[in-house]
Amino acid sequence: MDPASASAYRMKIIPPAESPMRKGYLYILRCANGQYYTGSTTDLEKRLAQHNRGEAANFTRRHRPVELVYAEELTGIEEAFVREKQVQGWNRQKKEALILGRYDTLPRLSKGRVRFATKEIRPLPNRRTKP
Repeated sequence: MDPASASAYRMKIIPPAESPMRKGYLYILRCANGQYYTGSTTDLEKRLAQHNRGEAANFTRRHRPVELVYAEELTGIEEAFVREKQVQGWNRQKKEALILGRYDTLPRLSKGRVRFATKEIRPLPNRRTKP
């Protein structure tokens, strides 16, 4: 079997018109120790139950019980995952502003943070000694 037909055999292709559009959710949990856990899922109630049974993330397993304090409904799990990664990078103050609905303070809480991804990296000077 040639590689092209082998990959087509293993992969079931669902045309866009037939693919079910499942909503995604970003959620924030407050753990028993007061820390926040940020995640994403397609089934919020099921995922919360998994966290409280200790069947989800290692972090929440060690800090149960957990309480849902914030959730956002997004168009799909991919969008929810991107949002999850964004919020995971936030400090505690900024997460609490989001949880409390203080959206006007979010930009202020972002100022002054170091953004390493935009930092210019220069090559080190050549330190070879000449004979």
